[in-house]
Amino acid sequence: MSTTGMRLDGKVAIVTGSATGIGAAVAEKLAARGASVVVNYTKSLAEAEATQAAIQAIGAQTRLIKADVSKDEDCRRLAQETLDAFGRIDILVNNAGTTKIVDHADLEGLTAEDWHWIYGVNVVGAFQMIRAVAPSMKALGYGAIVNVSSIAGIAGIGSSVAYAASKGALNTMTIDLARVLAPEIRVNAVCPGFVGTRWFKDAKGQDFHDKMVANQIKNTPLRRSGMPDDVADSVVFFCAEGAQHITGEFLIADAGLHLSLTPLARR
Repeated sequence: MSTTGMRLDGKVAIVTGSATGIGAAVAEKLAARGASVVVNYTKSLAEAEATQAAIQAIGAQTRLIKADVSKDEDCRRLAQETLDAFGRIDILVNNAGTTKIVDHADLEGLTAEDWHWIYGVNVVGAFQMIRAVAPSMKALGYGAIVNVSSIAGIAGIGSSVAYAASKGALNTMTIDLARVLAPEIRVNAVCPGFVGTRWFKDAKGQDFHDKMVANQIKNTPLRRSGMPDDVADSVVFFCAEGAQHITGEFLIADAGLHLSLTPLARR
């Protein structure tokens, strides 16, 4: 099989929320394929510096930029600083995301402020980043945007109702913007299932994390629990020229979890 479409030499990528987890894995895999990568973080400076160091060890160019995607001025600055450093933006991976863990049946567990914050990062933040990079991509005549969504946005499951709804909105926006930003820019989404990241361990503890991993291995058709590298491989696929004929598409990366859900959970 030819690997021509897998190389990203000369391309410049912004990966939001790339200090840890899926974002860090995406940043490193893009760098390994020859892209220059902007590592973005909001609070996790030490972890972001570790991701940057890993990219430098690969031999790729990189910049570290602090920006909060929920703030439009930060999004525009992130795009401009990337252009100032590299002169172009070819790839945007909207990975930054947030949630609040609340049982779906607990309707009192989410405040209006929770909804605004989750949507502000997961939906509005992704839109603001796309808006910030679109003019330079249009001028370049090329752009690949990948939104890191979730199976929650398709099946109505996950950490909370607000999170599932935000990812559903992100999926809809993916289709919408794939239509209006064509032909120069492709917009796709990857929808992971459970992924064992540091965030989940910090939020729920090691024991709960381990139970989730065991549950995934038991109940998914592929008998696997997702790791950041699994999702990163799917994201990189959409970034590369091998996917140049694909836009407005979702790739479910969940070891087949969606096949095991009841019809009610899939609805």
